[in-house]
Amino acid sequence: MTNQHGRNDVASENIVTVFGGTGFLGRRIVSRLLDKGVDIRAASRHPHQTLENASGKRPFQPIEADILDRSSIAAALAGSRAAVNAVSLYVERGEQTFKRVHVEAAADLATASRKAGVERFVHISGIGSDPNSRSDYIRARGRGEEAVKAAFPGAVIVRPAVMAGPDDAFITTIVRLVRLLPIYPLFGEGDTRLQPVHVGEVAEAVSRLVSGQSAADASIFECAGPRIYSYRDLVREIATQLNARVRLVPVPFALWHILATAAEFLPAAPLTRNQVDLMRRDNVAASDLPGLEELGIQPRGIEE
Repeated sequence: MTNQHGRNDVASENIVTVFGGTGFLGRRIVSRLLDKGVDIRAASRHPHQTLENASGKRPFQPIEADILDRSSIAAALAGSRAAVNAVSLYVERGEQTFKRVHVEAAADLATASRKAGVERFVHISGIGSDPNSRSDYIRARGRGEEAVKAAFPGAVIVRPAVMAGPDDAFITTIVRLVRLLPIYPLFGEGDTRLQPVHVGEVAEAVSRLVSGQSAADASIFECAGPRIYSYRDLVREIATQLNARVRLVPVPFALWHILATAAEFLPAAPLTRNQVDLMRRDNVAASDLPGLEELGIQPRGIEE
């Protein structure tokens, strides 16, 4: 592996640059594309973080690039056939705000990709993104989609549901708390509907869209699992799978918001206000938009 790129890269006809390539979803996208024999640049601010399952596969390029720096974006894109924006931000710190990362920088990346001659651009958003939301995070996600489409006509938006995986921040947290606590605090009454999806299946969907394996002709895909749960039922299902007994107790969203505000001051925030905002509304795929099955992927239940 190398972090150098130059004339030989430009000469390649199959380079895909994945921004956020060391993140929770990004590194799985890199791994799936490597499986397909694609030449990869994994671009991130910390390029030498371990990429899951990348060892033993064809060489790829972990390169340093900051989505907030237009010059580093342009350098990372040079000679790329396709690009993926898998950069995400959950807690605002300094100049890293939701608007700056999810709207302005996303538009910069889409614009730079178009100018670089990129053929396919895939932007990772999320189910529930809404440009008119009162939540700063959800609103930025929605406006980011609009900005990307304006900057790169033909861009594909991928909206995952809540993603599950070995190191996720959602299902793994529920598992840990169910094992630890005799009383489990619910978000509100626990009525919010969720459709969790395996992160590997979202990564496979993105890899098929980027590599042109899919015949599905659409600009938005919502990727979700096969089953819809209420949050309460999801916690119960996890407890059943773990053979654990737990008492579920409703906790008002107003209290969660206060707790999240305080938690965001911690170095690694265990809870954020945007997570609370997301739990206020259903996270379920729209029935009129294509998803995993249209991409030839059969979603698995989280029980597996």
